[in-house]
Amino acid sequence: MGFSQRLAESWRTSASLVCVGLDPDPARFPASLRNHADAIEEFCRNIVDATGDLVCAFKPQIAYFAAHSAETALERVCDHIRREHPRAVLILDAKRGDIGDTAEMYAREAFDRYGADAVTVNPWLGTDSLEPFFARRDRGTIVLCRTSNPGSREVQSLRVTDGAEPLFETIARQAADDWSRRADVGLVVGATHPAELRRVREIVGDLPLLVPGVGAQGGDPASVVANGATADGTGLIVNSSRAVIYASSGDDYAAAARAVAMSLRDTLNESVSRR
Repeated sequence: MGFSQRLAESWRTSASLVCVGLDPDPARFPASLRNHADAIEEFCRNIVDATGDLVCAFKPQIAYFAAHSAETALERVCDHIRREHPRAVLILDAKRGDIGDTAEMYAREAFDRYGADAVTVNPWLGTDSLEPFFARRDRGTIVLCRTSNPGSREVQSLRVTDGAEPLFETIARQAADDWSRRADVGLVVGATHPAELRRVREIVGDLPLLVPGVGAQGGDPASVVANGATADGTGLIVNSSRAVIYASSGDDYAAAARAVAMSLRDTLNESVSRR
């Protein structure tokens, strides 16, 4: 089963558009965990187990693991997700972008080492830098398009010539007209840019959109659904990281994460039902 099929099945069986991002920062862990040798793995596993029935996907961010030399912990967390929560799609947030053999190594890292169903990539180097990811026909390639950070407009909204469409629309059109014919492709479009989210949806049809920026960055869930959902009320992987995993700084962090994830799921579903 390919990425798009797995994602569609996860949307159906979970009745959820929520993706929980795993951004483990030991400085924000409960005091009871901070001196544990396996604190990162334990924290993430507990978050995953507390929210696994509420989500369509999990998205570990590789930098949060690599900064603490915790790549082995990431391997184990990914294995735990695949084994204990097989319905959830596993997206490695790596934002890789390089050419030739280096891109091939990044594809092996994401798909072979971590067993991800999909990986985020940067299209700045062009189509040939994406081809090693496209070659994995059973996996997904989620391309940065209109990201949620404030400075993204400096590049992503540039018009290359007078009257031309902004760069993020060019990326969306390339994904719809070319890349999606080669592989299972999605796009990253931030919740903090609702008008741009709507425009991307108009361009790409039913391609899946990974939407960060809900929660700590202030994106509005109802606006995400109104501007980004497909006709059947899916098409979205709505990510929340810090607002979920750091909902409490105490020993009740997993229960608190569950409560926030459930609230987000319900808000998104209510917004779908009102369309």
